[in-house]
Amino acid sequence: MTIKRLLLFGLTLLAILLSGLSLFGSWQKPQFQSSLELYQTNIVLQAQAWQPEQSNDENLKLIQAAIIGEDPLDNATKQYLEARQSVQTNLDKAKAELTKQRQLYPPQTSLDVTVPTPPKPLPNIQTSEVIKEKQLQKSISKLEKLLDELDLQLGILQAKQGQTDKALKTWSQLQKQQVTELEKTAIVLSGLWNNPPKLLPNAEQLIQKNLNGWFRSTALIELYQLQQRPDALLAVQDAQQQAATEAVFKLTIIGTIPTLTAFIGALLLFFLLGQRLVKGKDSVLAQNDDQRWSTPWNVETILQVFVLGFFLMGQLFIPTLLSILPIPHLAGNARSEAFYVLVSYVLVASGALSVLYFSIKRFFPLPENWFRFNIQGNWFWWGLGGYCTALPIVVIVSLINQQLWQGQGGSNPLLQLALESKDGIALGIFFFTAAIAAPFFEEVLFRGFLLPSLTRYVPVWAAILASSILFAAAHLSLSEILPLSALGMVLGVVYTRSRNLLAPILLHSLWNSGTLLSLYLLGS
Repeated sequence: MTIKRLLLFGLTLLAILLSGLSLFGSWQKPQFQSSLELYQTNIVLQAQAWQPEQSNDENLKLIQAAIIGEDPLDNATKQYLEARQSVQTNLDKAKAELTKQRQLYPPQTSLDVTVPTPPKPLPNIQTSEVIKEKQLQKSISKLEKLLDELDLQLGILQAKQGQTDKALKTWSQLQKQQVTELEKTAIVLSGLWNNPPKLLPNAEQLIQKNLNGWFRSTALIELYQLQQRPDALLAVQDAQQQAATEAVFKLTIIGTIPTLTAFIGALLLFFLLGQRLVKGKDSVLAQNDDQRWSTPWNVETILQVFVLGFFLMGQLFIPTLLSILPIPHLAGNARSEAFYVLVSYVLVASGALSVLYFSIKRFFPLPENWFRFNIQGNWFWWGLGGYCTALPIVVIVSLINQQLWQGQGGSNPLLQLALESKDGIALGIFFFTAAIAAPFFEEVLFRGFLLPSLTRYVPVWAAILASSILFAAAHLSLSEILPLSALGMVLGVVYTRSRNLLAPILLHSLWNSGTLLSLYLLGS
């Protein structure tokens, strides 16, 4: 075995180790889906307050019922209870981890005179443990604040359903020794729904500051009614109606377009599968299904591209380079975070594609169908049809996946940034990164290079499966492996049948664009 092969073997083990640590590090992280469901629940709550001008129109009532569902307050309460339970579980785990940490590495005080001086390596370990302890304390503080916010909102939901005793009990959980803004707000809400009511002088300011959306307008309406302020009451009711109208519009887009697309995709999928059973090798799905690529390189080149160009570039080289370069990265600044994500992604993509180019350069000119971009042909219909069929498949897999992970397993951090960003320029940068840069780079690497390379050793269907699992694992989130593997298999089928990289790039771009559009509507 040559030195080059030994080095590549060692780097492969390092890449597997780093990627495995990142994957298992996402085990305890919450799924983005949990936050997304609460955002959608809040929009449904706004929409249920919608009262159209033709309030007696039965068709409008049916449309509203179809959009928001039956008993939206009860459904929202169940959603918030589930979210609260998930946060409480994570909080308990973090506190247990902190207790375990302190038992293993108890803080030394001036009274510990009998403790012998530790050897030199120990202070470094303790320093890392101190950092870990601070991270745990920070995580606990965030979870406790989130739990308080959920209790504020859950109490309002209970109060609006006539469950006043439950609401008062929920708000009482916030009243601790150290009174914060959220706890003061809980006291205000308890006063509003108490019998008799108790109005505090700073009630309006606390409600405006610590509640949002339907929860804020509901609390303000209750306050203004008790204060007998008709002008303020009318103003907040008008604002509530305007927000409700916008919420109905958003839910119509978010619900109608994906549902219609998924329905078309399901019909198309049944048609293609039926045609495959009836026509066999003459069907559309059988096109190129067993035709392998002529691959001039071996597994060593494949490992070289992925270990050096993708995993180590993304896990070591680029993060180190970004820590040295004076690139602004201000937490909480949407434009700064969006620009940082774009720069880091472009650097990783450029590095990986450079390694790919120099690794296969000696095999030029490449055999037929390698890295084929052909503007002619039916690639557009393959990409669009693939997107439609991917929707019902990934939705079903995602529903199963949610039951398996129960809100854990982590998610792509870009999704949360896109959801919370209200800056148009930042959203534009996110869109370029996710809907243009990512589809091009990932499809060239996974479908353009990896999938055809694997056909040297395994059949086409096995190459599709293997490349899909690696594509999912490369996103370094355990909870996303199943749905992204399903998406990767559709991308693989589209590419092997069309033999044109434009088809999976279009499908990938449509997928990411649809996700970003939904996030924008939910977060706006």
